[in-house]
Amino acid sequence: MSQIDTSAIEPLRIDVVSDVMCPWCFIGKRRLEKALEAASDVDVEVNWLPFQLDPTLPPEGKDRQQYLAEKFGGADKAAERYRPIEEAGAAESIPFALDKITRSPNTLDAHRVIRWAGIEGVQDAVVERLFQLYFVEGANLAERETLVSAATDAGMDGDVVRRLLASDADLAETEAEIVHAQAIGVQGVPCFILDGRYAVSGAQPAEILADAIRQVAAERLENAAPH
Repeated sequence: MSQIDTSAIEPLRIDVVSDVMCPWCFIGKRRLEKALEAASDVDVEVNWLPFQLDPTLPPEGKDRQQYLAEKFGGADKAAERYRPIEEAGAAESIPFALDKITRSPNTLDAHRVIRWAGIEGVQDAVVERLFQLYFVEGANLAERETLVSAATDAGMDGDVVRRLLASDADLAETEAEIVHAQAIGVQGVPCFILDGRYAVSGAQPAEILADAIRQVAAERLENAAPH
């Protein structure tokens, strides 16, 4: 396909509706990165939006083994369900270490940090660090100090993040974004929303994402051209 000149229009916005406790969202992030590299001639702005796979989890999270027993019927059945995830992760160079996870977290606070990271311009770095902490290092994302550490690693002011987490800052706004995602039909994550109009659901292969990005960019360019 020929090169697309998007210099005359605003960057193509990609909203990624995601949850940091979702392994397919981590895989989807890797595939999106490959897609953006393949469609590097398209100017893109990526924005991460919140979703909760399990909003019923208490603020302090739940013991991982108890969670797996309730959700899948035990660790053995969970291992069967997670095997394709580990295989897909390996293909994307993600060394999933699911056995290290001791607690299934409520991710609402993590999403608040991701929201603030967007204001600071380090959203991708924070999302990446949270995925690494949870799926590779087995860290507890329900602990606020873990979230502060992730924010600090990405260049944010840890003291500010700590104070914000201790308050209700942006709690209602984050919850409203989750409700909005459900209202527009997002039922599973990751979901990639291109230009606020087109949705690509699931951790699709990089080439499918790249094709979608190019098609939407070409359409925007055509609409922006004088007729």
